[in-house]
Amino acid sequence: MTAKMTKRLFKRTKQWSLLALLLSVCAQAQAHQIKAAITTVLFNPRTENIEVMHRFNLHDAEHAVKRLFDKQADILDSKDTQLKFAEYVAKRFAVLNAQGEKLTLNTVGFETEGKFFWVYQETDQPPALKGLQIRHDALRDLWPSQVNTLNVEGKGDIQTLRFEGNTTLLKVEFNGHHH
Repeated sequence: MTAKMTKRLFKRTKQWSLLALLLSVCAQAQAHQIKAAITTVLFNPRTENIEVMHRFNLHDAEHAVKRLFDKQADILDSKDTQLKFAEYVAKRFAVLNAQGEKLTLNTVGFETEGKFFWVYQETDQPPALKGLQIRHDALRDLWPSQVNTLNVEGKGDIQTLRFEGNTTLLKVEFNGHHH
């Protein structure tokens, strides 16, 4: 192999290595850009309550509390930070009946579990509920790309709502299902 060929091969290897490193960094950055939460609104026939379970990626919650509260906020080890985050979620989530009257949700707990941070809320189940209007803005004020998916269970078929983009209020109807 000539010196010229060796130099070209070295340059080409360097270019490919740089490209591989760049793609790796982009893939890692992209992995952290997926902002999503899942919430379940469960009509529990045993307790006759509406139970709400919000599940956030712990990684997203860690970044959020540093932006929302302060750079030292620690959702892993600080009960105070966990409580503040649960309160933040509660303020940005609302359930209204079909007529637009707000149901009072009580925060009943929060916890870290594996890669997730959970916030739990509940309220009494009103009689003869024909549907719900729901607002779910948690983390959407920080990240416009945040998608909050919500499943309503226990009133007929599972109904799924997606809060993304400019969506602020979505509705579900219960066609004659009154458990």
